[in-house]
Amino acid sequence: MEPYAEVQESYRRFADEAADSPTFAAWAAAVAEDPEVVAWIRTLPELKQQPNLVFAAARHHGVPAPGPYDDLRAALLGDSGALRATILARATQTNEVGRLATLVPAFTRFPGPLALLEVGSSAGLCLYPDRWGYRWTTDSGDVVLGDEPLLPCRVKGPAPLPSALPDVAWRGGIDLHPLDVTDADDTAWLETLVWPEQDERRTRLVRAIDVARTDPPVVVAGDLVAELPAMVERASAYGTVVVFHSAVVAYLPPPRRLEFDTLVRDLVAAGKCHWVSNEGKRVLPSVTASGPPIPAEHPTFVLGIDGQMVAQTHGHGRAMRWTA
Repeated sequence: MEPYAEVQESYRRFADEAADSPTFAAWAAAVAEDPEVVAWIRTLPELKQQPNLVFAAARHHGVPAPGPYDDLRAALLGDSGALRATILARATQTNEVGRLATLVPAFTRFPGPLALLEVGSSAGLCLYPDRWGYRWTTDSGDVVLGDEPLLPCRVKGPAPLPSALPDVAWRGGIDLHPLDVTDADDTAWLETLVWPEQDERRTRLVRAIDVARTDPPVVVAGDLVAELPAMVERASAYGTVVVFHSAVVAYLPPPRRLEFDTLVRDLVAAGKCHWVSNEGKRVLPSVTASGPPIPAEHPTFVLGIDGQMVAQTHGHGRAMRWTA
C-alpha cells in the first residue's frame, strides 16, 4: 500500500493487495468508483486517507465487517464527526507477527546474540521471533522450527531456512505513538486493524499481546530518523544490532523515506548495525532496484538485508520467494 497515492489509485491498489480479505477488497474497489465517498476521503489529511485506517475506523464505530459496502458508505457520508476524529487520532499500527516467518531467515544470517531494534514498533509484538514456531512449506516438504503455535509461510527459491531460533538478548523499538499492551483501548484498536475473514491473525494477535506483556520491550516515543542513532548505540551493549521494520517506512513522506534510507545505510557502512527491511516494492526504490525486476501489476513486499533485496514476500508473512 502507498499511503501518499491519490485516493482512487490508492483504493484500487488496495483492492488488489487485500485479495485475501473479500470484504476489504470489495470495499476498496467500490470506494474507487464512488465520487461522493472519494470526495469525503479527500477532505482528510493526506496520510489519513489510507484504506486500512478509514476501514478500521469505520469498524471501530460499528460498521459490520464482513458486511455490505452500503453500510460503510452510509457511515462515512453520514458521519457526525466521531468517525473522522478516530481517523485523525489513530494510526495503522498493525503489528502483524505473521511477518516473522519471512523476517527470521534474515535475522539468523547475523551472529548472536542479537539486539533487535524495530523502527515503527507499535506495541512491539514483532520483537519476539524466538517465542514462536515456524512452518516453512517448500517444494521439498515442510521445514519446521520451534514449538506450536507455528507461523506458516509458503517458500519458493533457495531460502536459507534456519535450523535454530534466533538468540535475542535485547528488544527495543521506536514509534511516534507506541501502543501499550496493558491498555485495553490500545489492544482493542490492534484487534480492529486485523482484516475481516482473518480469524487466524486475530488469534495470533491475542497470543502476541500475552507474550509482550510478560517481557515488555524497551520502546521509546519519537521520530524514527531522529531517535535511531542513539537507540543503535544503546542496543550495541547487548549484541549484534539488527535494525528492522515491516510496513512502516511507507507511512513516511517520500523525502523522509530517502533520509531514513541514507541514515541507516550510513550506520550499516560504519559497522554499527545490520538492516532488515520489509516494505512494499515502491517504498524503498534503492532496495527494490538491487534485485530482479518486479512486474508493475504484481503486488509484493520486498525483503532486504543491508540494503540488498533478497526476497519478495507476502505483506502478512504468508509467502516468500527467495531471489538472492
